[in-house]
Amino acid sequence: MDFLWSLFSPKSRHRHFARLDQQGICLCFKHCAVPPEGTGWVEICEPKLCWLRQPLPASARVSPRLRAITARQLLSF
Repeated sequence: MDFLWSLFSPKSRHRHFARLDQQGICLCFKHCAVPPEGTGWVEICEPKLCWLRQPLPASARVSPRLRAITARQLLSF
């Protein structure tokens, strides 16, 4: 039964983040499951070394994710 629930449970995916300074220059990258604490972190689609010390392109940013409804929440209705 646990196997069936695991099919519908959310996976902890690692996401990519970039830290930007006040001018929008990319300082570093981070790969983690939850957003990093602190200021200047934005989620990106993938890290590219050519973005370091350069302005981050607008196409690199990921739009905020909406929280998905899990199978357990659907079954509770």
